[in-house]
Amino acid sequence: MTGERLPLAGVRVLDYGQYVAAPFATMLLSDLGADVVKVEPPTGDEWRRYDPFEPGESRYFYALNRGKRSVALDLKTTEGRERSRELIGSADALVHNCLPERARRFGLDRDSVQGVNPRCVTVCVSAFGSDGPDSARPAYDLIGQALSGLLLADPRPGDTVPRRTGGLALADFTAGLLAALSVTAGLLGRDHSAPEIEVSLLGAALALQAQRFVSVDDVDREPEDASGEGGPRDGGPAREDGRAALEAAAARVEALEALDPYYRAHACADGFVALACLNTAQRLRVGELFGLEDPFAGNPQAAPAGAEEHRRRGAHVRAVEEAFARLSVREAVDALSARGVPTGEVRSLDQLFDDEQVRANGLVQTVEQPGVGPVRLLGSPFKVDGRPSGSGRAAPALDQHAGELLGEPQRR
Repeated sequence: MTGERLPLAGVRVLDYGQYVAAPFATMLLSDLGADVVKVEPPTGDEWRRYDPFEPGESRYFYALNRGKRSVALDLKTTEGRERSRELIGSADALVHNCLPERARRFGLDRDSVQGVNPRCVTVCVSAFGSDGPDSARPAYDLIGQALSGLLLADPRPGDTVPRRTGGLALADFTAGLLAALSVTAGLLGRDHSAPEIEVSLLGAALALQAQRFVSVDDVDREPEDASGEGGPRDGGPAREDGRAALEAAAARVEALEALDPYYRAHACADGFVALACLNTAQRLRVGELFGLEDPFAGNPQAAPAGAEEHRRRGAHVRAVEEAFARLSVREAVDALSARGVPTGEVRSLDQLFDDEQVRANGLVQTVEQPGVGPVRLLGSPFKVDGRPSGSGRAAPALDQHAGELLGEPQRR
């Protein structure tokens, strides 16, 4: 789809971000038609040098910066800041991930941006937010996950330290999604005033846990003990030390999963399937397929009422596991799908480049990376008017577009 037909065609977004969250946000905006200008220091975004397969060539950089144009500016110099102001004068939005003092020094804070271009929306991706005792601390995804509780969301027996689920930068990518949403909201509302919108890794990591981050006083408060002092009813990880906290959290997760066969992966004769039943009707259909009755299908997340219920539910889980083990992956998926039960094969990421469903929806694309050749990577996650969006341009070389961007006439 050509850029002229996309919703953000004609919108220019300046990307002063490095690493993951801000570049991911602006790449999504590029997919929707925005002209994204990546403003880099003279040495380039640090992500260009992360796990390079050649000097300055990194898959990680390609993955987050396709479709953009690059200009290298040294914002520590007067000339660099003047060139930056020139670009800001032509922009509709600006995204950065600088600490507050650094943003002011480089002219990327709201007051500086508004002084150059009153209609330019400013979006900041911070670590912990601009207020509070940690506002000046730098951090990356792992720290955001650690301080938000997300790093303890999926502990497993045998873990010696907390670990990221799947090794994924969940806080970074969620913050990027929130930042992209913030830009579009800012553009929509800037006729009233061009806002500065801030999102943080801490907030993004908490947003991922919104369903768990709820405390009902009358339900969750522990009854007072003899001393008249109360506390969390399960004595959560915050009240335990180090390894004991991790082991206790893992035990809680394992205990819950051990009695619920309906929302988890199962081993088949030739691979694995994921089963995702979120209502009673779906759970009962699983039982019908395997000839199993489960009187506890209405609420398998509930704690067992006693030892006998625990035994019966455990036996049912084992029966479901044995039933899956007798089927191939294809047999299990076909049989459950025919009954309207959500299920799917567990696949590795490298299988998806040639997957029919992925390719049919434009979720993988091939770009010609200058000096490297064809590169297959994530396509646009958006469809506009039934067609995948995106420019199809590769990630830019450092300062590749300075000649066409600097010195051009101001748009307003």
